[in-house]
Amino acid sequence: MRAYKGGVRAVDGLDLEVRDGEIYGFLGPNGAGKTTLVRILTTLLRPTSGSARVAGHDVVKSADAVRRSIGVALQEAAIDPLMTGRELLRMQSALHGLKLAEARERATDLLRRVGLTDAGDRRVGGYSGGMRRRLDLALALVHRPVVLFLDEPTTGLDPTSRSALWREVRALNDEGTTVFLTTQYLEEAEQLADRVGIIARGKLVAEGTPETLKSRVSDPMLHVELSEMGDADRARDALSGLGELEPQKEGAPTRVALRTRAGKAAIAPAVRALDEHSIAVESVEVESPTLDDVFLAVTGSDLEGAGI
Repeated sequence: MRAYKGGVRAVDGLDLEVRDGEIYGFLGPNGAGKTTLVRILTTLLRPTSGSARVAGHDVVKSADAVRRSIGVALQEAAIDPLMTGRELLRMQSALHGLKLAEARERATDLLRRVGLTDAGDRRVGGYSGGMRRRLDLALALVHRPVVLFLDEPTTGLDPTSRSALWREVRALNDEGTTVFLTTQYLEEAEQLADRVGIIARGKLVAEGTPETLKSRVSDPMLHVELSEMGDADRARDALSGLGELEPQKEGAPTRVALRTRAGKAAIAPAVRALDEHSIAVESVEVESPTLDDVFLAVTGSDLEGAGI
């Protein structure tokens, strides 16, 4: 737990475990407690009570060991705008005890890795937001951490920069790095995370794989658009054995909706059933629950920044 003056609890009785080698997405709106938790786990903030271990080390009793094991890219990185990217990487390498030749080699390698080779000798003050985020990621990787913390790494980035950062996170994870990713973007969590934890008002309110969490909310919806007016009642009879029919909507006389656990696997049986009753079909599509539906179900409110 982390409490502040006035009784405000930014993190309140939160209990979670991140597995070795996974990408764990920590999802929640601004002010939910995501950044506070990251600061506790990275030894930047002491918990008021309770305990936490990162890479096998206690964040309070063995803070130095934690710092040697982790890489951290926070929302607001303190990067000297007058230095070049290469100079910052060499300085970071020196702080981690790398010798001069190794520091030079590491800087060159990381600039290449994050796509900043051509910009490596330019002052950081001239970097775009996406370039600064990629440099911040490179700085977090200098000492080859076993756990990488990314606190809302793509906030404010354009789609191209966001996709580039996603690719690098996946590549790092493929190499065995455990990634703890906080985000308020649903697409980011779905694209990257093996498991997702949802925090609201300082508490963990749901946890699981994206697909498992979505399946807990509701079954997918099968939408059938009929070719002819007046076929809706017959279509509903034909499809009644495949799932739970939704009430017929006014203003949509040729559309039938069916909630079915089978999801996309229900498309073929539905088309066959309609064909057997000589009912012409214009289109069939499946609408699955989203993480936004999950967030609404477990917190009672929509997630700010849900769309990208």
